[in-house]
Amino acid sequence: MTPIKEQLSRYLFLEHTNAPDDPTCRHVDLLLEDGESCRTWRLSSVPLPNGPSLQAIPLPRHRLIWLERTSAAVSGGRGWGRRIVGGTFQGVLPDNPKELIKVELLGTAAIHLPDPLTLELANGECRLHTSTG
Repeated sequence: MTPIKEQLSRYLFLEHTNAPDDPTCRHVDLLLEDGESCRTWRLSSVPLPNGPSLQAIPLPRHRLIWLERTSAAVSGGRGWGRRIVGGTFQGVLPDNPKELIKVELLGTAAIHLPDPLTLELANGECRLHTSTG
């Protein structure tokens, strides 16, 4: 594994409604800041801490501006985006997108979740669990 770097960067869980390619008309985008853009995955919802894994579908990278917005129309008539929760994360983002991503999220108390939480992305699945000291 060749890590990009140990970093303190931003993350966001974004509610995306009325996307034309989404039969449920609502999903959550997970964005992890990575340089000049954000690595992004589509989830059905924000995972419950220590709950089951959720399918994580990789999406094209998103622009950093989404980390600043509270809500906005998605370009190209692709629906609406609204911030659920965001903050900073600490950890290593591997060069290889197929390798395990394991980072610690700070800021989840804003939606009444334990803070910090550990986020794991691997094999097309996303999981949150309480961080251990």
